[in-house]
Amino acid sequence: MTSKIVAIIQGRMSSSRLPGKILSDIAGQPMLTRVFTRTSRAKTLDEVIFATTTDSSDDPVAEYCGFSGLPFTRGSLFDVLDRYYQAASQAKADVVVRITADCPVIDPDLIDDVANTLLEGKYDFVCNRLPPPWHRTYPIGLDVEACTFKVLKKAWKEAKEPQHREHAMPYFYEGVKLTTESRVLQTGISPRGFNIALLHHTTDFGDYRWTVDTPEDLDFMREIYSRFNGRDDFSWKDVLDLVHDEPHLMKINAGVEHKTLKDIDKRALKR
Repeated sequence: MTSKIVAIIQGRMSSSRLPGKILSDIAGQPMLTRVFTRTSRAKTLDEVIFATTTDSSDDPVAEYCGFSGLPFTRGSLFDVLDRYYQAASQAKADVVVRITADCPVIDPDLIDDVANTLLEGKYDFVCNRLPPPWHRTYPIGLDVEACTFKVLKKAWKEAKEPQHREHAMPYFYEGVKLTTESRVLQTGISPRGFNIALLHHTTDFGDYRWTVDTPEDLDFMREIYSRFNGRDDFSWKDVLDLVHDEPHLMKINAGVEHKTLKDIDKRALKR
């Protein structure tokens, strides 16, 4: 029996550091379209859905998706775990792949790597990065997480802490001790009993920043796309070659501090 694999891309207009960023133009198309198009190229995926919120600030996102023919759902503004669960339920997903809308160089091959590892290894949760204290080796902005719908439902029912609800999937891996199986794979059972796998790249590029959270990040990404003449069919390795050939590009957003799991949107806590 084959599993239905659904990628759900989360995004909202009310980003705390760069409001409206998901509709920001990158070489002639909004960022969310860039992310959607690149995600859709992953061979393992049966469906891709954009999951925004029911907040009025996201009406323009819903209007754009409707006009452009991008499948979308609307859910909770701050309870992202619920937003994922509802979208996955509606899609009748067996496996859920989590992508964020601020990663316009997300790579379809990496999505396939994560999804195939989950299926072949019979894991509950697989990713290609975990937040500190774990070490990442892929550039920030290539982040892929995948889990079975079964464990997503379990987390949705059980998770109570704000960081579990807002960041969607920490409930699975929190506190896990990982064993190194090879240069590219670590595995472990989390304290809550979830079977976890973390994928690595053989060379460490974990401090490279390829996500959009600030004006400097957006400037960087526009420069990247301009080097490919506005095309979006380049791979993450092509971007790697580019920034190594033109190291000044990485200086554009070198001063930006990356957010962590401890960064909870304070607006959620006031509710």
